[in-house]
Amino acid sequence: MTDGVGHFFPLPPPRSLSPGISRGPLTRAGGCLVRVQKRLLPNVWKKTSNDCGLRFNATLFIGLERQPLPLSAGGFSAGQPITMNMQIFVATGLLVHCVFLISIFDIYFTSPLVHGMTPHQTLLPPPAQRLVLFVADGLRADSLYEVDDSGISNAPYLRNIMLTKGSWGVSHTHVPTESRPGHVALIAGFYEDVSAVARGWKENPVEFDSVFNESKYTWSWGSPDILPMFAKGATGDHVYTHCYEAEKEDFGTEDASLLDTWVFDHVKDFFRSARNNKTLLSKLHERKVVFFLHLLGIDTNGHVHRPHSREYKNNIRKVDEGVKEIVSMVEDFYGNDGSTAFILTSDHGMTDWGVHGAGHPSETLTPLVAWGAGINSPQKVTSQQYEDTFLKDWKLETLKRQDVNQADIAPLMASLIGVPFPLNSVGSLPLEYLNNTAHFKAESMFTNAAQILEQFKIKMAQKKKSTLSFLFSPFKSLSESEQIDILRKARTSIHQEKYEEAVSLCSKLIRLALEGLSYYHTYDRFFLGFSVTMGFVGWTLYVILIITKMHTDLTRSIANKEGASCLFQYTFLAVGVLIAIFLLIQSLPWTYYIYCLLPVPIWYTVLKEYPVIQRLVTSLVNFQPAQLAGFLLVCILGIEILVFSFFYRSTLSFGLLIFSMWPLVTQQWNQAKTIVLSWILSCLLLAVFPLMPVVGRKPNFSLVTTAGLLILLMTSSYLLTCLWKHKKKYMPCKELAIYLFQLLSLALSTYIVNSTRSSLHSKQGLPATNQIISWTTLASSLVVPLLSPTFLFPRLLSIFLSLMSTYLLLSTGYEALFPLALALLMFVWINMEQEAVQRYGTSPKLKLAALSFSYTNDLTQFRQLHLDDVRRSFFFVFFLVTAFFGTGNIASVNSFDPTSVHCFLTVFSPFLMGALLLWKIVIPFVLVSCAFEAVQVTTQLSSKRLFLIVLVISDIMALHFFFLVKDYGSWLDIGTSISHYVVAMSFTIFLLLLSGVAQLLTTKRLALWKEAKHHSL
Repeated sequence: MTDGVGHFFPLPPPRSLSPGISRGPLTRAGGCLVRVQKRLLPNVWKKTSNDCGLRFNATLFIGLERQPLPLSAGGFSAGQPITMNMQIFVATGLLVHCVFLISIFDIYFTSPLVHGMTPHQTLLPPPAQRLVLFVADGLRADSLYEVDDSGISNAPYLRNIMLTKGSWGVSHTHVPTESRPGHVALIAGFYEDVSAVARGWKENPVEFDSVFNESKYTWSWGSPDILPMFAKGATGDHVYTHCYEAEKEDFGTEDASLLDTWVFDHVKDFFRSARNNKTLLSKLHERKVVFFLHLLGIDTNGHVHRPHSREYKNNIRKVDEGVKEIVSMVEDFYGNDGSTAFILTSDHGMTDWGVHGAGHPSETLTPLVAWGAGINSPQKVTSQQYEDTFLKDWKLETLKRQDVNQADIAPLMASLIGVPFPLNSVGSLPLEYLNNTAHFKAESMFTNAAQILEQFKIKMAQKKKSTLSFLFSPFKSLSESEQIDILRKARTSIHQEKYEEAVSLCSKLIRLALEGLSYYHTYDRFFLGFSVTMGFVGWTLYVILIITKMHTDLTRSIANKEGASCLFQYTFLAVGVLIAIFLLIQSLPWTYYIYCLLPVPIWYTVLKEYPVIQRLVTSLVNFQPAQLAGFLLVCILGIEILVFSFFYRSTLSFGLLIFSMWPLVTQQWNQAKTIVLSWILSCLLLAVFPLMPVVGRKPNFSLVTTAGLLILLMTSSYLLTCLWKHKKKYMPCKELAIYLFQLLSLALSTYIVNSTRSSLHSKQGLPATNQIISWTTLASSLVVPLLSPTFLFPRLLSIFLSLMSTYLLLSTGYEALFPLALALLMFVWINMEQEAVQRYGTSPKLKLAALSFSYTNDLTQFRQLHLDDVRRSFFFVFFLVTAFFGTGNIASVNSFDPTSVHCFLTVFSPFLMGALLLWKIVIPFVLVSCAFEAVQVTTQLSSKRLFLIVLVISDIMALHFFFLVKDYGSWLDIGTSISHYVVAMSFTIFLLLLSGVAQLLTTKRLALWKEAKHHSL
């Protein structure tokens, strides 16, 4: 029996009848079975139509005090029909939340690029004719600079350069610490927006200027993932690339340092062949030539073996030797003319557990060593102050350390060889690295300032053009008169040979111009943020109103209205038109129309229900203040626990500890001691996992094996016990064969994990048989459960076994035990919720073994909502968050361990690897969702009703993170705040999608053979 929205009218719960009502026999009324009541109270049941539309007035007892709250069973008075279909609601919710998620990219992730600038370059002769750039991908600063107890460095040649010939320091990268944005910052001089990570690497034309583009010729060697993007973005045909095959980037077959050996060997062959090629020889002797060597081996070995491994350190030594050989060969090729500059640096670092992408210091601190033409020689100092203590660890206290931002390296390279500064560069020239005249340094700084100032002017002009004049607010710290004044003073100082003063003025102008660029880049942030917030709040209120109208009796006495008045409709229409005109006049992007106009229909839908809102507020005001305050306090505490768990995983352990006490507080101990004890132990067991280190940091494959054996043992014992108890009852052999097949698959997965690890450890690569079995297991994991019976525990067991077979293949350590602990808690939760329903007397107790997921299609089984369902929904959301963060912080990119996918592939493929890692995260999510479906069956509750409460909780949590997003502070804080919001919004969207997946896995069954009558396990 449904209403117009697809929500169910429940039959009266047998235990919730008033004392004056007794049960009568079942009678068929209008095609539906209805238990006839001997009514001592009038108008308890009323037949409203021939389609079994029933209206029920009842009093629900809430909490320990059982305070009455008037609820209906989901019906409405005739004058208040809900016309929205549930499918339409879900589709609308999905669309709205996608808009909220995408909005963050327009608010925080917009590209900083501007176009139309004129190139600027220093007219004085540069100190170098050519530049050799070594980029050791994934090289940490401490890994290069540190020495062992004997004072021996991992890179003795480069350390000798630092001590005798060149300058050194730490290059500070920005989030995201990935290869593409890192190389863009190094070579183009600006920080690409975070969304660029998702654009890929190969065959992706760049839309910005770079040192390579400004050079006369650039030759590059290295990875096919990096080199093509700079070649395709260059104007003309002067950037040449030499790449190895992508298949060589295999984590398993060979030593990854061979990638670097390939680069060094091909560079040597290139210079040897040039001696016999007059055309090439002529090009090589031109000015403004760049040689780029991209060395990927260190990054690959770091991913596979970790940065503190012997393989990683050996790779650094090989790079050090290769650099020494290349430098010697280049200098010999050019006759030691002293016109070659050398720079070695890295695009990003790497965590101790072998990943990167976030803002941990081990990822953002990279080495910078420069020597050769135009580079300062080492400078001795007595003391130097830095926040870190690395100098002492590196034994470099007396050698001047000169730190830079990663984008500063691009203007440094441009200044050394005399090419125009990249047009989009926001780097500031690090003068401490230059060995040149004061005049040259001053002119270079003036050029740097003029180049950044021009970006500021164009950015300001663009924003001024797209903003109404009376609303435009310019960057006051750098007015047009201020710009002219600083430039004039700087030029005068140069003419008067007051070079230090000129440098100071140019540095000030660069600082102000960069602040102005940031100001205009974030100019619309408050405006867009306010629009999205209005839409967010409006949507959440709309869902609350749906719950109020569909499941409470508050709206029963409201008079029937045909709809909103014409004046009300025209008012909102006028507001929408005015907003559209306002946006059109300013020529703003089309996405702005969506963000600004979306709140209009949402708030129209909310405010036209003003009588409902008024009645709801009145009801809350009339509620007992102490109980209302207590309820709100518990809600706030629950939401804050969820929010804090994103920052501190240990909060989940605290929440599980509180959950373990729940049955003691509600006195369920006296009702079911065994189940309550199991609940307490299961909560405490799961609470251990958030206290453990993030998964992947310390691989332990023996724990993966242990998890597989434990699941095999427990499942086999369960099946044998069930067969023994029901030996006199018939159980189809084909259904038993399904479980045996899943157990075999689980055992095979356990073997494949160990076999693959052994093969990779011995450098034999990924066996083809293991790879085929792994992909087959993954493909079958969502199909095999559909062959099992739809009874609660048999179906849940089948789902668990199939998903665990895949999960084991993706595990590297203790996380393999996590789904097992989670599944045990879910099993107990299902039993606990049935006991909780019995305690409140809302439905008869049913035997769990007799329940089936197919009952979700039996409309006569569902009951009305009560306040305990809010707690039930919160449990679901909390368990989902625990499934997300129980073994790691997935809001941080560096929590993903690529070692997890080695049973499936070892050749570098970022998007396929990402998809596999995402599925690994989703598997515990699916387990919780399927358990929640079982809870809804055991408590005889419509999933559609409970889903609305879950949606409200998750939306409030997401809105909380929206206000926590910030663009100030450390890059770690900025990246974390943004990723938390993205995860929270994805969480809400994923709820909408996963609800359907869970229902499919639990309720559907593939009939590959004729079904026989049988008893459930």
